[in-house]
Amino acid sequence: MEGEVYNLMVNLSIALASLIYSHSVGMFIAKGATRFVALFPVIFIFLCLPLNLQTVFFAGPTSFFMTWLGSFKIILYAFGQGPLSSHPPLSLSHFIANACLPIKILKDQESPSHQTTKKSHIDYVPRVLLFIFVIKAYGYKDFLHPLLITACLAYYFVFMLIQFLAALAFLVRTLLGVELEPQFDEPHHSTSIQNFWGKRWNLMVSDTLRPTVYHPARAIFRHLVPERWVSVPAVFITFLVSGLMHELIFYHLGQYTPTWEVTWFFIIHGICVGMEIVMKKTTGRRFEQPPVVTWLLTLTFITITGLWLFFPPFLRLDPCARICRETMAFIGFVKTGHLLDPNEYACRFI
Repeated sequence: MEGEVYNLMVNLSIALASLIYSHSVGMFIAKGATRFVALFPVIFIFLCLPLNLQTVFFAGPTSFFMTWLGSFKIILYAFGQGPLSSHPPLSLSHFIANACLPIKILKDQESPSHQTTKKSHIDYVPRVLLFIFVIKAYGYKDFLHPLLITACLAYYFVFMLIQFLAALAFLVRTLLGVELEPQFDEPHHSTSIQNFWGKRWNLMVSDTLRPTVYHPARAIFRHLVPERWVSVPAVFITFLVSGLMHELIFYHLGQYTPTWEVTWFFIIHGICVGMEIVMKKTTGRRFEQPPVVTWLLTLTFITITGLWLFFPPFLRLDPCARICRETMAFIGFVKTGHLLDPNEYACRFI
């Protein structure tokens, strides 16, 4: 474990130095190809950062925050776009927070680009109760169908991801005294696949993919297909890139040979969003279904495809056992002051 912590400290030091360098580059080199060339080493470093990490707690956030979002934000910054580009320029602390965390700091008087649903504490009760039920149900996994076990674990990890990102956003708001873009907007209320990915689920990712992939793809396909349909191939390319980046995150978590199931998950969703766009443009509201019907169809489709293609390769990484052992090792460190190997622990959770 000492080696893992040392590698994390080295990675954080490299990331910090890279971001200080990137901030300086933006001060002296105008946006465009020259700035991109100057920042390309930083992008390459971010892609490689998780390779020397083995734990889920260290490799996962590093891959998601730095390899994916961080490198994409630096690409946008090279061309004067994205959350790192601002007039006047961001302070160094805001620049670093924006670059290495899944957040977007709102400027003074700036309104969020996503108008999210206002929530009360009562809205969280059903989700917490379902989370408790899932934990209890998993205790009887020996009597459950494998698909139900996968569904329980899927809800567990989705719930924990949302809470982790919310806690991270709260910490940034508290320490920096800033307002942030919302991260989610009731994804379980989605009424279409396009609505789920574009306006409700992990909004920081969609806001990053839109200028880095979708807009350039539109500009290219504008010369190949009629303007009315140019968004369809652009959406497909965006989902393909998202699938490949998820595949890379899974590789960083386990360093196993990719199975491409996750990529196919996003390819299928990209095709479906493209079909949705075509249907909306050709039929308008003539065949529009009641919201409760579209909500049920959307939730069913996302659940089936997720349990089929997204979660099985993730669960093959054995995240439950690894997270449990890493948590026990951290508790052991707090109690004894010594860093212990997580593999020395056996967890009843598994």
